[in-house]
Amino acid sequence: MDLNLLVDLFGYLSIIVHGCTIVAQSMTIGGALFLFILALPMASKIGPQVAITTARMAAWAAFALVICEAATVALQASVLMATVDLSLFDALGATSAEAGLAKIGAGLVLSALLFAYGTAAPRVPVLVLALVELVAATMTTHAAARLDDQAVLLAASFLHQLGAAIWIGGIPAFVSALGTVHDRSGWLAVGARFSRMSMVGVACIVVSAAAFTFYYIAAPDALYGTAYGVMALAKAVMFAMLLALGYGNFRTVAKLKAGSDMAVPRMKRFAEIEIGIGFSIFFAAASLTSVPPSVDLTSDRVTWHEVVERNAPVWPRLVSPQHDALALPALQAKLDAEAAAQHAAHADHAFVPGAGFLPERNAADIAWSEFNHHWAGVFVTLIGLLALLNQAGVRWARHWPLVFMGLAVFLFLRSDPEVWPMGDEGFFESLRDIEVLQHRFFVFLTVAFSLFEWRVRLGGWKSTWAPKVFPLLTAVGGAALLTHSHQIANVKDALLIELTHTPLALCAIAAGWARWLEIRSDGKLSRVAGWLWPVLFVVIGLILLDYREA
Repeated sequence: MDLNLLVDLFGYLSIIVHGCTIVAQSMTIGGALFLFILALPMASKIGPQVAITTARMAAWAAFALVICEAATVALQASVLMATVDLSLFDALGATSAEAGLAKIGAGLVLSALLFAYGTAAPRVPVLVLALVELVAATMTTHAAARLDDQAVLLAASFLHQLGAAIWIGGIPAFVSALGTVHDRSGWLAVGARFSRMSMVGVACIVVSAAAFTFYYIAAPDALYGTAYGVMALAKAVMFAMLLALGYGNFRTVAKLKAGSDMAVPRMKRFAEIEIGIGFSIFFAAASLTSVPPSVDLTSDRVTWHEVVERNAPVWPRLVSPQHDALALPALQAKLDAEAAAQHAAHADHAFVPGAGFLPERNAADIAWSEFNHHWAGVFVTLIGLLALLNQAGVRWARHWPLVFMGLAVFLFLRSDPEVWPMGDEGFFESLRDIEVLQHRFFVFLTVAFSLFEWRVRLGGWKSTWAPKVFPLLTAVGGAALLTHSHQIANVKDALLIELTHTPLALCAIAAGWARWLEIRSDGKLSRVAGWLWPVLFVVIGLILLDYREA
């Protein structure tokens, strides 16, 4: 593989794989704790099946953790061997690789124990192996590389991951338990016990987050002036969403005690959404580990004045610059002319996807990008308004998902003007470029939820899973946007764009799970959620309409 392409791929794939690793790690540890703290001690009240299912889930999560961690170690070793000419043995001797190998070994044994013994798996070895996973994971965090206050930050990192495992990692087992138990006393026992577990998890997260804020961010301007601070803010917003849902479940347990028949279905719906938002937090955390803490970037931060100036409302750019005026087509025309003058068989390419250097940009490129975002905003705003009309009972407005098809075609043609069909680079060759690959992925998502949701609105798709495609892909798209990278040489420009894209991601995540709540619940809760997600789409559209790169 080309060295530049490998390094470019590593930067993006490491975030995706690390996000999957955090999910698997949290479900492994959370599942083990759920098994020993809730499922087994309460088996006489809730039955043995909850423990059997929980042990199986934790075993599969441990197996997935091994695969994800092996992929991480392989990526890291490949880059080290290619960039600094290390042998495989030396590459595996790096601290991060040693920690990864420890996690792989512990995960293999943990998975084997749970698969082989199930609910009879020995408690002490399983918990010790879970502890090894947490300690090894802590050694790959920012805290392990700090010279000052390392002990405090290592403890905070350990506590943070433990809290996430107890709460978010345990929710899948909680949802499974609610579906397995079939009597009110069992539901009440599971809900009450997991609420107390969740409180411990939340306390761990809050205490550790306070330490991170003090040691890694330290100043208010670091929140909006650095990439670390912006992603930390995104995590905080999603954490607030989780707290609201957790509080809703806490109140639902009280209603269950009072004999409400609606309590259990509502508890399940809230927990399902907690899983989705929690996993989004994990991918945001993975993105956070790819940037240095704010305290290490004391100069060249984005100022509040720059944030306000960039986001001041302006009239959208609705007229596109000419394709020939863009930097790469202009440079390619110059190279073609030089090759023709020298009677060369082939001219050099102005841009080679995956070559490891940033493409040229000029004022026309900025205008082209702003035009794309603004027209995307028109499409998304129209989608939100039509969905609101459909919610209000306007029958013809039910065809609003078809607007997504227009958006997909627009993005496919316009997102990357240097590649096919507008540019000289071929479709498959262009996928070597990470930004192009991400754009194509978002186009695929747009087409998918357009087709599925249109069929759902027409009533032609009777399956129970089809209506879930739109909310799931919307939420996944929002989470993916948190990992999206823009190859812009000016660091401040990249951060100012991230300040726009992060609210887009948060709104998309919230809209997706609001739609999920609408179709998975009933009554007032469903009606409120049905009005909320179209409003969020309108908000997304308005943010896009105000997008600027200069």
